[in-house]
Amino acid sequence: MANVSNAQQPKVQVAPAGSTVASTGATIIENGVVAKIAGIAAREVPGVYALGGGAARAVGAIRDALNSTDLTQGVSVEVGETQVAVDVTIVAEYPASLQKVADDVRAAISVAMSEFVGKQAVEVNVTINDVHIPSDDASDDDDGAAADDAVETRVL
Repeated sequence: MANVSNAQQPKVQVAPAGSTVASTGATIIENGVVAKIAGIAAREVPGVYALGGGAARAVGAIRDALNSTDLTQGVSVEVGETQVAVDVTIVAEYPASLQKVADDVRAAISVAMSEFVGKQAVEVNVTINDVHIPSDDASDDDDGAAADDAVETRVL
């Protein structure tokens, strides 16, 4: 808001560079914030298609349609004073190496917890609950009869 009364505004006190300032008080980071940061870190890993299980992804699709994506979907956290534990459920892209994707998710979340939250990630559990296989909808319709014939031939 503009200074309409032409009164003197109080100056913000800034500590001089290089000086040590004693601080008081505590910083509390809510579990939802930690979960959101973990979710963002996991989504940025190559090979991760989505987060969450089937029901969570169905609800997530509705939220995406309404432009209110839940970044904590598929993520649960336990936050201590200096450490954090994260459980994340992902859907991997096919044909990515599942072990590599899981390791990369662990690394990304560990770095995010250290850099953004300031806490050590002592445990990051990754559950791969599905694999997304890209498909071409047009070719599925055209090849439907051929696929049925192939199944019958295989059974004979």
